[in-house]
Amino acid sequence: MTLNCKGHLIDLSTPKVMGILNCTPDSFFDGGKYLDENAILKQTEKMLNDGATFIDAGGYSSRPGAKHVSEEEEIRRMLPLTELLTTNFPDIILSIDTFRSKVASTCLDAGAAMINDISAGKLDENMLPTVAKFHVPYIMMHMRGTPQNMQDQTNYDNLLVDIVTYFSERIAKAKAVGIIDIIVDPGFGFAKTLEQNYEILQKLNLLQNLEHPLLVGVSRKSMIYKVLKIDAKSALNGTTALNMASLMNGANILRVHDVKEAYECVKLAEELMPC
Repeated sequence: MTLNCKGHLIDLSTPKVMGILNCTPDSFFDGGKYLDENAILKQTEKMLNDGATFIDAGGYSSRPGAKHVSEEEEIRRMLPLTELLTTNFPDIILSIDTFRSKVASTCLDAGAAMINDISAGKLDENMLPTVAKFHVPYIMMHMRGTPQNMQDQTNYDNLLVDIVTYFSERIAKAKAVGIIDIIVDPGFGFAKTLEQNYEILQKLNLLQNLEHPLLVGVSRKSMIYKVLKIDAKSALNGTTALNMASLMNGANILRVHDVKEAYECVKLAEELMPC
């Protein structure tokens, strides 16, 4: 499996790491840490040096119950960030975490390389055509509702069947408008109970039947710290454990706050994988 990112083919036969750069004041783990240029540049450089292939930047917190942010405010946060990173790191593969097509097009015009959409195009009908226009990879996540109400929508007839059906429909729509590189993200913590998150992780390899790269984002989430009775700041070890489980069950990309530890997981998983 490969992705075409700004003319460069990224080979996903070896899993890759995506570093998270949250530029919001209210993200669940690192909210408010990366709001000035020096902090942003320092953290981005660290993640790239630690082994990140992708940097995923977001200006809208999608944690459960997060406050709504206007489109104008999201652009105000994301456009300068995109320009800052693409200027200082010309080879960066920058992913923009947004469900709004106007934010996506603004940042892609400024040099971003891919879009990460928590709604798979369901919250903005112009998102899929926008991604197709720019010919960039598209990460589509499984979610019901919005970040504000998603945890009220956790009733499924059959969890994995429903997720596969959802992706089959969204992939068909994306391909119909001309999107070529599609990555699927089962959306741990998005319209899922704790038990449902672990059911997905246990059966993750079933999503390989979709025949698209699989992204997993469990980094420091409540599915870890609630089980261990700790908080997000203490959840690195648990994150590492679940990242390794994800790799062994077919994950192609790990989306994480802690790149070095995730990259080490990838290197060790390579030794465990059958040739």
